[in-house]
Amino acid sequence: MAVKAITPDYKGEVLDKFENFHGNQVVYVGWDRHLMFCAPFAYPVPPEMDFETLRTQVMPETFSLHPEFAEINWDEVTWLLDGEAFTPQANVSLKDQGVAHKSVLRFQTPGLNGYKGAGV
Repeated sequence: MAVKAITPDYKGEVLDKFENFHGNQVVYVGWDRHLMFCAPFAYPVPPEMDFETLRTQVMPETFSLHPEFAEINWDEVTWLLDGEAFTPQANVSLKDQGVAHKSVLRFQTPGLNGYKGAGV
């Protein structure tokens, strides 16, 4: 998200640039309608990581805390990448699918709308 300074001559150093993450990129992942998580999680992962590894090994570290996580039918999940419809390829690297440093991935789970329907 772009930020506009209140003075036209403001100069600041960007501290979250790719070069500061030791070969990793930050990827934000959010689960729509699941209000137990107030914002997307930030994962520092290698750009070469394939999508399946992100989904099966990285995301469960945080999202599995939600009681509905085990109920997800991953074949029905829909995804957004930086606000656009996205169909991930399991064995293709994040980088090769256009997932860049500070990209936002969001997923929706049809039939699961937050704990006890809280996200409806």
